[in-house]
Amino acid sequence: MLWELRVRDLGVIDDVTVELGPGMTALTGETGAGKTLVVHALSLLLGGRADPSMVRAGAAEALVEGRFAGSRGPGGDDEVVLARSVAPGRSRAWVDGRMVPAAALAERAAALVELHGQHQHRTLVVPAAQRQALDQFGEVDTRPLAAARARLHQLEEEAAALGGDAAARARQADLLRYQIDEIERAAVAGADEDGELAAEEDRLASASAVRAAAGAARHALTGGDDGDVGSGLAAVSALLAPHAALAPFDRRVRSLQAEVADLVTELRSVEEEWEDDPERLADVRARRQLLVELCRKYGPTLADVLAFADGARSDLAGVLAREDRAGQIDRELVDARSEVAAAAAAVGGSRRTAAPVLGAAVEATLRTLALPGARFTVEVGPDDPGDAVVFGLGANTGEPVLPLARVASGGELSRTMLALRLALTSHPDVLVFDEVDTGVGGAAAQAVGAALARLAASSQVLVVTHLPQVAAYADHQVAVVKHEDGGRTRSAVVPLDAETRVVELARMLSGSPESDSARRHARELLAASNRPRPAA
Repeated sequence: MLWELRVRDLGVIDDVTVELGPGMTALTGETGAGKTLVVHALSLLLGGRADPSMVRAGAAEALVEGRFAGSRGPGGDDEVVLARSVAPGRSRAWVDGRMVPAAALAERAAALVELHGQHQHRTLVVPAAQRQALDQFGEVDTRPLAAARARLHQLEEEAAALGGDAAARARQADLLRYQIDEIERAAVAGADEDGELAAEEDRLASASAVRAAAGAARHALTGGDDGDVGSGLAAVSALLAPHAALAPFDRRVRSLQAEVADLVTELRSVEEEWEDDPERLADVRARRQLLVELCRKYGPTLADVLAFADGARSDLAGVLAREDRAGQIDRELVDARSEVAAAAAAVGGSRRTAAPVLGAAVEATLRTLALPGARFTVEVGPDDPGDAVVFGLGANTGEPVLPLARVASGGELSRTMLALRLALTSHPDVLVFDEVDTGVGGAAAQAVGAALARLAASSQVLVVTHLPQVAAYADHQVAVVKHEDGGRTRSAVVPLDAETRVVELARMLSGSPESDSARRHARELLAASNRPRPAA
């Protein structure tokens, strides 16, 4: 609730602090005293238009501060302080001392205060708020619909995350299968296969030349033009052997003889065993070309080709898994859309059932609030779940029913909001009504006061009124008083006790606050309101 409101340099208000209590508070005063400036101050806290012309003459800026807290009063953990300043060319806003954009201030204040007056209807003329009010009145359970929509949204997001449609996934799977098959058909023996094949190709390509070279080398060792190498070594050994001092050299010569003999044998084997194999050579060259093509596509090395194949197998498994999940999601999407449609139909049906009942309840209340010919309608759109909810009002007999946002009369609209709030079971913490008693008098004014008092049982209600019949129903009353001080007009807000309240009601009744008969009538009004009062 709103415990304290401070207004400084706004219009004729110099610097006023108003302390408010629970229940209903009536704000009264003579015309022009500044009652509506208090409402305008609250409108600024709600993010309303900042008009620099409202800044008091000679002041640099106007400032409005509101202290909100729970029923235990200020100082608790739930206390919120909102502030707004207006100056030529700029406007600033604060929430708990922290500067914020005006939109953030409006969002925070909207959860605390609902203001009804000429061009000051902040909530129930908005379509979303009307839909919420209808749901509250009809106890429409929208949770199954919200859950069904959330499930559908989740499935649609998952389907999108799978990547592409079924055809795209099929094309991807076919490409992966082709790549895997191409590598597997090549049957790569290992990362070093190409090196081994290169050595074999070199051997096969030079077989004839190798065989000729081996023969020539063997001939040179065994009987060339310069003699037999083996015989020459034998002759050298014969010269060395008789001399003990030359024995080490002899041993080395004999070792060379054995090495030459082995070399001759091996060279003979090359001559006899190495044969030309054109077919094998062609096969090796074809194989190497195949490996080159694989490396060009998937390489650049055979190790890279083998790694690519492993990755492709993993990707294919993922695509197939996604395809299986996609098929499952497609089936789940059918069920999810059916669930959304069923839940939407249930919500739409509940709203259409509750709509005429709410309309009749508000209409019945309006007829007690000086609108005997009023018609109030609640229209629900034809498409499920019936989100298009429109409240309509025809305030007088013969007038067309118009959406609330198009109703011009502030008084009629304020009374409609009062009737709506009485029909609903949940209300904002603070409700402010201005012009709710415009064009009302007599018994109808008492009905308006009684209605506001009923609303004050569950919310803090602040009403700006010029009718004593309405003010008499308030739990508290404050008067806005205008006076001159030092050649300047100033307004003050004065809380009234039991006796000064009688005086103020007498002024409102007759214009003569000192009149005994007017005071007697004022006490009768207080008694007629049937609400506990301090002794006068």
